[in-house]
Amino acid sequence: MAQLSTKVKAYVEAAGKTADFQKDVLLQDDSNGNGPYIKEWNIAGLAQPSDADLAVHEAAGDVTEANNVVRSTRKEAYGNIGDQLDEIYKDIDSWKARIKAIKDSNPKS
Repeated sequence: MAQLSTKVKAYVEAAGKTADFQKDVLLQDDSNGNGPYIKEWNIAGLAQPSDADLAVHEAAGDVTEANNVVRSTRKEAYGNIGDQLDEIYKDIDSWKARIKAIKDSNPKS
């Protein structure tokens, strides 16, 4: 299940707008078991989404979050860019094979 922030971002972007989660959209979780909710909505020209509006973006949110995990895993496996450049200089074919193996073992959705 996608996080509220991911679904809100998808909802806003689908309307051709952007959201600053520091001032435009404030989310809050009161730790009362009800989960997070939209505390404040300040996006001009776009109504605050209902639960039904956000549910439309659930699947896209799941894909986004899964791909973020893949990106993070790949980034860690790639290593330092300076080390990669040195590897490319020494043997570009082995670098290509290593990067391909990382991508193959961590596919995006």
